[in-house]
Formats: sequence, C-alpha cells, structure tokens
Amino acid sequence: MRNIIFALFATLLLAACSDDFLDRKPKGQLTSETFFQTEEHAVQAVNAIYANFRSWEFCGLPYLGATDIISDDADKGSTPNDAFYLAEIDNFQFDATNVTFSSVWNGQYRTIYRANLAINKIPDIQMDAQLKARLIAEARFLRAFSYLRLAQWFGPVPLITTQLEESQYYTQERRPLAEVYALIEDDLKYAVETLPEKSKYPSSELGRVTKGAARGILAKLYMVKKEWKNAIAQCEAIINSNEYRLFPTYSENFLMSGEHGMESIFEIGAVALQAAVAGPGATPYNMVQGVRGIPNLGWGFNRPSDNLIQNYEAGDPRRQATIIYEGEILPDGTTKVEVNPDILNARYNQKAWVPKHPGLQDNGPGNIRLLRYADILLLCAEAYNEDGRSAEALPLLNAVRRRARGTNNFILPDITITDKDQLRERIYRERRSELAMEQHRWFDLVRWGRAEAALKAAGKNFTANKHELFPIPQTEIDLTDGKLTQNPGY
Repeated sequence: MRNIIFALFATLLLAACSDDFLDRKPKGQLTSETFFQTEEHAVQAVNAIYANFRSWEFCGLPYLGATDIISDDADKGSTPNDAFYLAEIDNFQFDATNVTFSSVWNGQYRTIYRANLAINKIPDIQMDAQLKARLIAEARFLRAFSYLRLAQWFGPVPLITTQLEESQYYTQERRPLAEVYALIEDDLKYAVETLPEKSKYPSSELGRVTKGAARGILAKLYMVKKEWKNAIAQCEAIINSNEYRLFPTYSENFLMSGEHGMESIFEIGAVALQAAVAGPGATPYNMVQGVRGIPNLGWGFNRPSDNLIQNYEAGDPRRQATIIYEGEILPDGTTKVEVNPDILNARYNQKAWVPKHPGLQDNGPGNIRLLRYADILLLCAEAYNEDGRSAEALPLLNAVRRRARGTNNFILPDITITDKDQLRERIYRERRSELAMEQHRWFDLVRWGRAEAALKAAGKNFTANKHELFPIPQTEIDLTDGKLTQNPGY
C-alpha cells in the first residue's frame, strides 16, 4: 500500500462529481459512470478511499484539535498566536463557525462519498468474484469507520449511502443514532465475514483492511453502546486468531521499522516521494506535530500536557517514549532538540516523530497508527470488568503493563485487585498511559461519561450537557437552510 499512487484517481473522482452536477460528459473524459469498467478500476476506486485518510482534514491540525488538543492529553502548542482556532478548541471557547468542525466533517463525508461510489459501482464490474467481494468489504469498513467518528463527534448525522442527485444535496437531515449505529454494525459485520486475516495478504498489500481490523472497530462500536458481551466476543476473536502480538519494546510501535508490525491492526501507510514538494503518498501528520525549528522544522502543535505527564506512574518508560523534550537526543541519535525561545515549555509528540526524509516536512512519511493490539487487550479487559468478570481482565491488563516495564521489575507491578470499581479506575488509567497522544483520549472520556470531570480538572472550560458533542458546522446548517439542526447549547 505504501507505493500506491492515489492522486490521479482522487482528482478523477472529484471531476466526476462536478461532471454529474453539470451533466457534461465530453468524449474521452472519465466520470463516475464511465470509469467503473475494469478490475483495475475497482482497485483504484478503493485505493482512493484510503488516500483520503492522509488528507489535511483527516490527519492534519483539525483532526488533532478534535482528538488530542480538545482532551486533557494535550494543549495547542506552537506559538501563542499561531492557529487561534485551535486555542478556541483547547479552551472550549468555540462555536459552530470554528474551522475544526467543518474540516473534520468534510473529511469524513468525503471518505463516505468515495466509499459509496465503490460500494455501489463495483458490483456491476465483470471481475474476479473473490476480489470483488473483498474490495466491497474494504469500502464498507472505511465507510463505517468514518460514520463511527462522525457519530462520536456530532451525535445524529445525515446517513448517506448512495450518490446524491442535484436536488438532494441540500436536503439532508440528521438521522437517529440508532440508525447510524445499525449501518456501522451492518458494514462491519459484512467486513468481518468477507475480509481475510492480516497474514493472508502479501507484503505488497499490507495496510489494507483485515478481518482483525473490522472486528476491532466493531468492538469499539459495542463499547460505545455498552454492549459488553458483544465487545468481548470481537476482542476474544482477535486475541485467539494469533495474528497479533505486543512488540517486545513499547517504543518499537512508533518507529518506521515497526510500521505494519506485529502489533498493528489498522494503519494507514505513507511514503515520502523523492520530490521537493509533498507527494500523494505523504501526510501532514508528522509535520504539524514535529519539533518547531532546528532540527525537524515542524510546526510544534499538539503539546503533551502537564496533566498527561502527571498521569504516568513513577518510572513508566511510556512517558519517555511519548514525549520529546528540549535538549533530548532524537530517537535516531542524530542530534538534540534545540531550545525554541518562541515557545513556552516546549515539548512534542514523540510518537509522531519521523527521521530525515526527502522533500520538505509536509512530505511526511510516517504511517498513521489507528488501531493497535494493546488497545484491543485493554478494551477486552474493560469489557470483562464491566461484565462482572474482573478476574479475567487481569491477565490482559498485566500483559500490557509487563511489556511497558520490560526488564525493570521495580516499576509497573502487576495489578491484583478484582473489586469492579477499583479495577475500572486502573484500566482507565492504563488506557491513557498506553495510548496517550494517539488520538483516543477524547473518545474514551465521552463514552465513559467522564469528560466534564477530567477536563475541568485539567483547567478547561468544559460545559456539561453541551461539549460532549461538537456543534454541527454552521456552513452545513446554512447550506441546508436549517434542515440540519444544531446540537444543544450552540
């Protein structure tokens, strides 16, 4: 997947949308009707969905604002006056006009649009039946992934599964969460039934969605819905598949040598092309969080917070693997992080660090880890505990802790308590330490019902019964002449 070039087809898809709207189809020009003719077209159509995961709206500053910066894991970072819209997010002083919300909304719906094209057009192509079913399953997984994000951010949202006619563009209304969840579950169950395991793909196809990835996101859906037994079933299936293992060393997960490694369940590939500007395989994800100034020339956003640092237990190596401080030697040993006088208490997300690479910093080559095996172990432990099976949670929780402590037996001792309430607190803390700065914290806080307490403790201006959901972007409300209704409090 790292070497697949998506840009041309992405352009064709956008052009096709415009051609449909204007009803102009010059000879020789590809449209969504004329493109879907061959097996190669089907593969390219699905590749174009993956490509959007590397877009600005999917992994740039708006995404980090809507995941890490809005949580207690991170502050805005960079210089005080840079990207003021993120300062509004950080301090909960935003309204429906903040560009963060329109960006992530558009990014997810662009993925859904591309997925719908593939899901609806590929069935009519004469091609290998097994490959056809797999590609449709990949597209349905990617659509479900975006709808789950939208539902967790915004609550009820428009449910679009086909290509819209011109008259339908501005008439969409929000659908109940039950309907959104039902589509997500149906898509993911189809993906579970259809997709191969990770080991069945050749190395050239690493990064494509697998059965394990579909089970993992389905487990996430069930955790949101508090369907503990269903979540356990999906997590157990992943564990029993023997497809995944914890890396011996925690930091290996975030090095380029660990990409698509033994712990990776769902990961978006990226590659820096030999060019002076960003290529179609690159992402802005590394650049926007990179060390600001020499040596990385990044933007310095998404600063790990004081509150996050205080969460780690004494001696936890994961803190060092998560945060780069000024004066610290970079992971590749090349140089140290120089003091930047423009930034107060500068520190950076080490998990997003990448070594020197071709082109400028926006030619980011770092893969984006979206689901790791450790996440599944901790989800399963959480679900066991909530289902009254606390003793079964301990081996999974302690497996994560043992990996973190390595050979140092004086830190991170095994957890032995089985009291449900006490163990819940330990699992919650462990999820934060294990998954910090990987864009999970906001979703966890909201599904736990702990956003208000945690964010107020971090000094943020969180308002209960309002900020659990983002505002529907004002631009979308305006375009529909108010048919899209606003969330309470905005």
